[in-house]
Amino acid sequence: MSSPPRGDLAAQLEPVVQEAVAAIGFDLELLDVHQAGRRRLVKVVVDAEHGIGLDEVAQASRAVAAALDEVDHLMAGPYTLEVTSPGADRPLTKPRHWRRAKLRLVKVKQPDSVEWFGRVGQADDDGVVLLVKGELRRVEYRAIERAVVEIEFKPAPVAELSLLEPGQHDDDTATESKEESR
Repeated sequence: MSSPPRGDLAAQLEPVVQEAVAAIGFDLELLDVHQAGRRRLVKVVVDAEHGIGLDEVAQASRAVAAALDEVDHLMAGPYTLEVTSPGADRPLTKPRHWRRAKLRLVKVKQPDSVEWFGRVGQADDDGVVLLVKGELRRVEYRAIERAVVEIEFKPAPVAELSLLEPGQHDDDTATESKEESR
């Protein structure tokens, strides 16, 4: 009896892995199964509403390993499990990705246009509000070809945060003004 093709195996494993990950409060972002020599490589990418750290990755790894042990017959041989969080360069493709990137700087490419930068505001199921060059702009997801979070090495400017969340950063502004006057 031969083992199922790679795509079929991933399709069979997805509900099992999805359930294990959801049971501990995480989202399954990616499940990939590849043959790597005599073993299979099962790569699982998980995320959570407020991000995911090493402890959460370890927790997800234990949960997924236990779930895969229950369906060992599907694996038909040895495998290596790799559980990770999304990388910093993960494209923002789902509304939940945009909600999790709130207040972060993103690089956006729209079809037939140049790339531009904006800071993420409110996101819903259809689109997102972005602060672009000091102005709020609503962009529908269908009008975005690709978007990724930009790595920032210093805190976001308080003025930008205040435009995206009025009233939330007023204390920060007062503190900055006091520090600047010293």
